[in-house]
Amino acid sequence: MSNVIFLFFVLAAALLVVAAAGFRVVRPYEKGLVEFLGRYERTVDSGLRWVMPFIKRLVKVDMREQVVDVPPQEVITKDNVVVTVDAVIYYEATDPVKLVYNVGNFILAVTKLAQTNLRNVIGDLDLDAALTSREVINAKLRQILDDATDKWGTRVVRVEIQRIEPPADVTEAMHRQMKAERDRRAVVTEAEGEKTARILRAEGVKEQQILEAEGQAEAIRRVADAERYQKETLAEGDARAIERVFAAIHNGDPTPDLIAIRYLEALQGIANGQATKVFLPLDTSGLLGSVAAIGELLRQDPGSNPPPDPAS
Repeated sequence: MSNVIFLFFVLAAALLVVAAAGFRVVRPYEKGLVEFLGRYERTVDSGLRWVMPFIKRLVKVDMREQVVDVPPQEVITKDNVVVTVDAVIYYEATDPVKLVYNVGNFILAVTKLAQTNLRNVIGDLDLDAALTSREVINAKLRQILDDATDKWGTRVVRVEIQRIEPPADVTEAMHRQMKAERDRRAVVTEAEGEKTARILRAEGVKEQQILEAEGQAEAIRRVADAERYQKETLAEGDARAIERVFAAIHNGDPTPDLIAIRYLEALQGIANGQATKVFLPLDTSGLLGSVAAIGELLRQDPGSNPPPDPAS
């Protein structure tokens, strides 16, 4: 009886150990595929799961985004230049069932597929286009890989070309070409700068000459205006003096006034130093009075020309 009880406890312990071995933990970024005797049964989400040991099996599938490194390889461009190219592929699982059962080694399959299509894409481009069209190459390669891996339950998120390296002699020739092009641009830029400077200097000289000519013309105009104003003022003064003399002659006795005017005109001839004889009228009192009156009128009008001084 004791042997039966001992055997029962041993079997119970073995069953507990086997039952405990059936508990599996599925993490939040994983999916679990349950197989029953080698046949797919169902897909379970994250959490604590129990599967019957030896009868069922739980296969975990990582659903996070993964990276595949494509090894460097030599590719011939359209213009027959051999370049070394490598890339990286970013993908994520969309269907864990297809990823597990439709492809045996997904990493190897997608690597070989990327290498083959990389040769095709770059082989359709010249060297210059391949070096400057990485975005185009990335987009084309991603589309090809995404379509090809769809039946494997994955989605290619993006493809990045890491390096496109031409041979050493081609690289050196490209450096020389780049240096020559930069030297040409420098010469052109320097010539354009010198041309612009000359044009600006010529325009500055022209504007300076124009401003100087305009200044001289303005000065001449102002001088002419001043001289014209002076002549007009003197003429107006002479006119007012003549009018006053004329009024004085017609308002009073014209005889003394006419004699005074003639006397003043004679004084101009005497003052020039050519006269040898001087005749004075006998009645000088009236004549001097008229001369005094005319002098008074001329002093009242400063714009008129004063008569010559008889004493000079």
